[in-house]
Amino acid sequence: MSKGLAQIMKQAQMMQQKMGKLQEQAAERTAEVTTGGGAVTAVVNGKNQVLSLVIKKEAVDPEDVEMLQDLVMTAINEALKKVHQEMSEEMSKITGGLSIPGLF
Repeated sequence: MSKGLAQIMKQAQMMQQKMGKLQEQAAERTAEVTTGGGAVTAVVNGKNQVLSLVIKKEAVDPEDVEMLQDLVMTAINEALKKVHQEMSEEMSKITGGLSIPGLF
């Protein structure tokens, strides 16, 4: 194997190790989003797990359940979007901007 190819293989292995470490750290990365002027707060991690969901009492209106459902969905979806964006930015640093499908 030529020196150039050996160097490329070594760099690829190092990149793979860094990506693996970042994926392991995904559970530790969190994002928090509040919707409805503070009515609903969702916290998620990089493993797509909802860690907490807080709904203030005043947000609960039996006559308007749909609005509460919308607030909850928006909070969770925005938090997931936020944590994935952060993970993608970190992955981009490792890969030098190379997009690798299926990572983040």
